[in-house]
Amino acid sequence: MDGSNEEIVALFGVMGIGLALGQVAWRGISLGTSGVVFVALIAGHFGFQVPKVAGSVGVVLFVYCLGIGTGPSFLRTFFQQGKQLAVMAVAMILAGGFVAWLAASLLHLSPGLASGLFSGAMTSTPALAAAAEQLPSDPEVAVGFGIAYPFGVIGVILFVQFMPRYSAGLPTTSSQSTEGGDQPISRMMIHVMNPGVVGKRLRDIAAISHANCQVSRLLVDGKLKPIPASFCLAPGQQVLVVGARRHIREVAEVLGEPCEDVDYVLDLERQHRRVVVNSKEMIGQTLAELHLLSRYGVTISRITRQDIEFVPNPQERIQYGDALTAVGELQGLDQFVRFAGHRERTLDETDLISLAAGLVLGIVVGSLKLTLGSKSISLGLAGGPLLVGLILGHLGRIGPIVPRMPRAARFLLSEIGLALFLAQAGSQAGSEFVAVIQEHGIALPLAAIAIVTVPLLVGLLVARFLFGLGLWEMCGGMCGAMTSTPGLGAVTSSVDSSVPATSYAAVYPLALILITILAPVLIAQLS
Repeated sequence: MDGSNEEIVALFGVMGIGLALGQVAWRGISLGTSGVVFVALIAGHFGFQVPKVAGSVGVVLFVYCLGIGTGPSFLRTFFQQGKQLAVMAVAMILAGGFVAWLAASLLHLSPGLASGLFSGAMTSTPALAAAAEQLPSDPEVAVGFGIAYPFGVIGVILFVQFMPRYSAGLPTTSSQSTEGGDQPISRMMIHVMNPGVVGKRLRDIAAISHANCQVSRLLVDGKLKPIPASFCLAPGQQVLVVGARRHIREVAEVLGEPCEDVDYVLDLERQHRRVVVNSKEMIGQTLAELHLLSRYGVTISRITRQDIEFVPNPQERIQYGDALTAVGELQGLDQFVRFAGHRERTLDETDLISLAAGLVLGIVVGSLKLTLGSKSISLGLAGGPLLVGLILGHLGRIGPIVPRMPRAARFLLSEIGLALFLAQAGSQAGSEFVAVIQEHGIALPLAAIAIVTVPLLVGLLVARFLFGLGLWEMCGGMCGAMTSTPGLGAVTSSVDSSVPATSYAAVYPLALILITILAPVLIAQLS
């Protein structure tokens, strides 16, 4: 093989061995894709190098796909579930940044080494990417990450495992528990008995829209029929409501009471369709503006968007590629399918033109500089594509750019991008790794332990004494603030509750973005 072929083989060999190393688990602890950086450090020590352009391409792909995947749930989870948890996460992340700055000042660490320690302690590869992009010629960024990352993973796991043992008197959930905010969608038959709702249309019942529930069917002669276009509530009716269980109970209290032991036949084949939206007439319109019930006799009971399924309210805007669960009579459903421009293949296709346009837009945004006095600030190759990805993921489109990407394709591009970046960063740092450790000795591991421990203690104080959060909310929120998926796994494996996962999901996107922003800020403060 010639030299170029040998480099390609070596690159994929490092990526493959690193990914295999990441699959090795010990008591639930594994490195994941971050295993690539440790193999690349060793390879770099023996002279192997990956071109910088490969790392840059990897960063752009990774953070853009990360933004696309996180965007749809970011604002929804924050405003619905995570305000107190978000305050806790911000306090933890700022504490970690302060400890990293303090350690760098006391130990005379370089900005690259300090930002690497901070990124590794917070187990954040996007932060590593942001720091490496700010200091493209500094191998100490990856060195610091490689030293601190194991402490970040193990430290969070140990902390959340010891928490239940030393918090025997602490309630598992608070009075404002996030449980239910992310519950699986369920159904309930409700008997209409409240005289106050008799004669009203469903759109006139504020409790239904506020609870994000949908009344999708009416029980007639033992069979569930779609809600007719002229439907008004009447005493004695039995209706099927779809939504999160806790919210359905709120609707039941307004309409009447839940039905007990009701036998019914549900004709899913004829009354239920999954419709993928492609029509320009629907995109950007709210369900209230579309008047689907009066026009087609169709009720939208659920929407699946970027792998997230939820029950919509009337003000929910339809986005390109949304998969709508439509309930109605056969004729009305057929008319609605034509109106929506249904095309099932949309769910499995990636618009490569939009992908390229989104990446270019992200790079352009990242290159823009904001001048503050004598200093100029830019988002860089890590921040620009991440910001554009978040906005595209949340809005659904910007002009002709539609970020629709199947989960498998997004995951593949993200993992390839991350592996490329880690291989380049690790190989660049490999030649300096031993020298840096010899120079600073035990100070670096101690600094890493401090950057992990202090945020966890701050999170405990804020969650417990400021907000009075429950045990599982604290544990899940702390794992999210530290971006520690292994930590969450350690919690969920020992408790039969969805609260930790819900709390984690509520703060993880915010933590991911804030840590990624804080790494370059730390570099600027130390430079």
